[in-house]
Amino acid sequence: MRLMVSMWGLIFSLMVGNAWAEVVVVVSAQNPTETLSRAELSDIYLGRLNRFPSGVAVELVDQRESSPAYSEFYRSYLEKTPTQIKAHRSKLIFTGRGQPPALVANDSAMANIIAVSPRAIGYLDSATIDERLRVVLIE
Repeated sequence: MRLMVSMWGLIFSLMVGNAWAEVVVVVSAQNPTETLSRAELSDIYLGRLNRFPSGVAVELVDQRESSPAYSEFYRSYLEKTPTQIKAHRSKLIFTGRGQPPALVANDSAMANIIAVSPRAIGYLDSATIDERLRVVLIE
C-alpha cells in the first residue's frame, strides 16, 4: 500500500511538473540576436558585458525577486541563488561599476518592455511568448 501511494505521488509530481512551462531568455523580434553562449548570458546579467555580439548596447531587464520566473532563471541559467545575485549587484553598485537593471513585476510586464526595445533582454515563462518576442537559444 505504501509503495502504491508513493508511486501515485511520483506520477502526480511529474504531471504537475509538466504543467509548468520553462523560463526562456527573450529579446524583441526586432533584435537580430538568436543565440548566446551561457557565458555571454551570465556576463550580461552579472554586469560584465553590456553589448550583444552584434555590438548593439544591451538594456538589461530583470523581474522582481518575488516573481515565479526570477529564481528559476538564475538557478537554471546562471547557477546562482537570489542571495548571490543580490550580493553581487550590491557590490557593483557600491563600487560604482554598475547600475541595477530595470525591474518588472511579472512575465506580462517583461514581455511588454522587451517587445518595444530592440536593445532589451529579459526572461519569462515560455507560455507568455508572442510574435513580438524572439526566444534566444542559450548554448
